[in-house]
Amino acid sequence: MDQLNSRLTRSDFRAHRVGKKRYITGFDGIRTLAVLGVIIYHLAPSTLQGGYLGVPIFFVVSGYLITYLLIQEWDQTHTIDIWGFYGRRLKRLYPALVTMLLATTAYITLFQRELLVNIRKTVMTNLIYGYNWFEISHGQSYFDRFSGESPFTHLWSLSIEGQFYLVWPLVVLALLILVKKQGRILLILLGAAIASALAMALLFDPQNTNRVYYGTDTRMFAILIGAAMAFVWPAHRLSADVTRAHRLVMDGLGGASLLALVYLFFNMNGQAASTYHGGMFWFTVLSGILVGTVAHPGSDMNRILSNPVFSYVGQRSYGIYLYQFPVMIFYESRINIGNHPLFNALVEVALIMVATELSYRWIERPLRHYHYGQLTSDVVTFFKQPDAHRLASSLGVIGALLFGLTAVGFVQQPAAAKPTALQQTITQRQAAAKKKNAEAAKKQKALAKEASKRKHDKAVAFSRLSKSDQDTAKTYYLTPEEVVTSKQTPLTAIGDSVLLDDSGDLQKVFPGAIVDGKVGRQAADVKGIVTSLDQQGQLAKNVLVNIGTNGYITPEQAKEIVEAIGPSHEIFWVTAHVPTREWQNSVNRRIQKTADAYKNVHVIDWYSTAKGEDKWFVSDHVHPNNRGNRHYTSLIAKAVTKVSQQK
Repeated sequence: MDQLNSRLTRSDFRAHRVGKKRYITGFDGIRTLAVLGVIIYHLAPSTLQGGYLGVPIFFVVSGYLITYLLIQEWDQTHTIDIWGFYGRRLKRLYPALVTMLLATTAYITLFQRELLVNIRKTVMTNLIYGYNWFEISHGQSYFDRFSGESPFTHLWSLSIEGQFYLVWPLVVLALLILVKKQGRILLILLGAAIASALAMALLFDPQNTNRVYYGTDTRMFAILIGAAMAFVWPAHRLSADVTRAHRLVMDGLGGASLLALVYLFFNMNGQAASTYHGGMFWFTVLSGILVGTVAHPGSDMNRILSNPVFSYVGQRSYGIYLYQFPVMIFYESRINIGNHPLFNALVEVALIMVATELSYRWIERPLRHYHYGQLTSDVVTFFKQPDAHRLASSLGVIGALLFGLTAVGFVQQPAAAKPTALQQTITQRQAAAKKKNAEAAKKQKALAKEASKRKHDKAVAFSRLSKSDQDTAKTYYLTPEEVVTSKQTPLTAIGDSVLLDDSGDLQKVFPGAIVDGKVGRQAADVKGIVTSLDQQGQLAKNVLVNIGTNGYITPEQAKEIVEAIGPSHEIFWVTAHVPTREWQNSVNRRIQKTADAYKNVHVIDWYSTAKGEDKWFVSDHVHPNNRGNRHYTSLIAKAVTKVSQQK
C-alpha cells in the first residue's frame, strides 16, 4: 500500500527540498513495524490478532509525508506542480503493481483457475484504484481466512491510497490559498477525520464488515490525521534546538504511543464491535503521535527507530506488502502448514523476501527514477550493445508470456464461481437440515417431557433393535445402547461448513438434533446464534459446538460462547482438523483450556482421531467425505451418550 507507497525515498525528498536536507530515517522503522504486523497477522492470526492495524499506520505515514512534501514545495515555489506529483506517484507505484497483477494472474491461469472468477474486474479496478469499492460488494470478508481467499484481497488499501493521491494536491492547494491559517486547516481536517470515524461506527454491521473495512469514507480518518499533523508539525519547519524538558516530553509521548500500538497489535480483535466504534480511530491517533515525534528533529524517537534492518525493510515495504498474499495463498494451497506452522511461516517469509528483492532491484528502483521521455533513444542505444538482442529476447519472452497468460485468464474467466462437489453437497445438506429442524424441535419437547421418567435398558440386545437401528449401529460403529440413547437425546448443534457437511449423518443418529451451520462461520458469530436459538426455544440440554475451522478463537470469544449457552447445558466442543491453516493447534489448545475452566464443557477430540487418516477427507483435507462423516458422527454420538448416561 502506498502507505507502503508513501514510503517516500531520499530522491523523493531531494525533489522537494527547501533547504534542510533531512531524510526521516525513523519512518522506515514505523513502516517496518506496520508491515511486520500485517505479515505476522496473515501468517499467524492467532499470534497477533491486531496485526491488520499495520494498515492504518501506513495510512497515517502516507498522509503525513505526502502533505508535508506538498507544503514544502509550496514554501519553496509558492505553487504545487500537480502533474509532476502525479507523474512521480505513478512511477513509484505502477511498475511493481502491474508486475504483481500480471504474474499473479498468469499463475492462477496455469494452476488455480477457480480463482479466475471476476479476474477482469479485479485487475481493471486495481489499475484505476477502485478495487476497494469492488471488494465491498464482490469480495469476501478480510477476516475469512479459509473459504477460497483471493490473492488480491490486500490490494484494497492501495486503491484508497490512489484515490487520496488523485485529489489531495488539489485539496492542499485549496487549503493553502483559501483557508491559509494553520488552526483553521487543523479544525477542518480533524472534523473530516471525526466524520469518517463516525461513519465507520454508524455503518458497522457485525454480520458483514466489508462496507466499513474497505470503504474509502470509513477509512479516510487515518490519512486525514496524518495530513493534519503535517500542517501543524511540518518536519522542515521544526528545529532540533529544543529544551531538555521538551525533548523528554516528546520522547515520553513517542515511547508511550509505540508501546500502546504494540499492545493493541496483540489485543484489538478485527471483528469486535469496539474496534469499529472508536477503537481503530484512537489507535490511529496514537499512530499520529508516534509519527509526529519521529518527524521532530529534537526528539530521540527518530534515532531509536533507525537502524540498517529497519531501513532495509522499510524501503522495501511496498513490495513486501504487494507480494505477501499471493505467495502465502499459492504456497498454502500446496502445503499443509497446520502441523508445522513456524517452519512453513519461515519458508513463506523467505519466498516473500526473494520476490520483493527481485522486484525492488529490477523493477521498482530502476523505473522509479527513469525518464520515460528518453525511452526511444535508450532503446536504440541498447540494441547497439553486444548481447543486447539475447537479453531483449529473454525479457521479451517473459513479458509476452505474462501478458499472454493474463489474456487467456481474461478470456476464460467464468461468469460465476462454479460450485465444487463439496459446495453442492454442503448446500444440499444445509437445506435438508433446515427441513428436519422443525420436526426435531417438536421431538425435543417430547424428549424433555419424557426425560425425567425414562430409564435406559442397558441390557438391550442388538437383535431387539429395529432393522433401521441395526443399520445405524453398523454404519456408525455404535453399540445398541448408544443407538437407543442417541435417539432419546435432544441436541442442538452450532457450527460451520464441517458441521453442515455432516448434518445428514448427525440427524440420522440424533433424530431430535437441531443443526445451525453456516459456511465461513467464525467464533465471533456464535454468541448471537446461541441467543437467537434460546429465544426460539431451540437450545437443547446438550449443545454441540463445531467452531474453529475458519479462524482462531480468542479467550474472550470462548468465554462468551460458554456463558451464552449457560451452566445448565452440557457443551460438547469438537476440536478442529485444519492441517492447511496455522491456527489449527491454537484453536485446539483454546478448546482444551476452555474445557479445563468449565465443568460442563466436554472436548470431542476430532483432531487426534482424524490425524493421519487422509482417506477420511476430500481434497481440501478439512471436510470429511462419507467415510469420514461416519467416524465424525460416531465420535460425537459416543461422547454425548456417555455423558447422557451418567446424568
